[in-house]
Amino acid sequence: MSRKYGFLSDEQLNVLRLRIKQGLSQSEIAKDLGTTRENVTIIEKRARKNVKLAEDTIQIYRLLLSLAEIKIEVGTQLVDIPGIVVKFGDSIGARLNVNFTMIYDEIRTKAKDCVKDRTVIKPFTIAIFKDGTIEVTSQSL
Repeated sequence: MSRKYGFLSDEQLNVLRLRIKQGLSQSEIAKDLGTTRENVTIIEKRARKNVKLAEDTIQIYRLLLSLAEIKIEVGTQLVDIPGIVVKFGDSIGARLNVNFTMIYDEIRTKAKDCVKDRTVIKPFTIAIFKDGTIEVTSQSL
């Protein structure tokens, strides 16, 4: 009987472990498992798709836990976003535990594909939590 690890099957977890932890090529994994490289490719592709699905699920769940969401629209200037976040936080009575630099860093790490030349090119969401923290995500409710 095959065991499940969240969204991953035993086989998918094993292939990811061999690829990520041991740095093996798909051909090396296929040889170790007695299968074809093509089969390992399919297993790995499905595993990575399942990991992405799990990440998206967690992002949506985190948004449900947030106090509020700010949708940052296309065309917004990067320099304006911290002010937008602080002003919005003030309007809902949230005491933010972030500063402008922390907001920029969060955007740079979690929405880097959404910003080009200091302008938003793809919309994203900034969630504000009860503890005053924020989280940047491409998801929205």
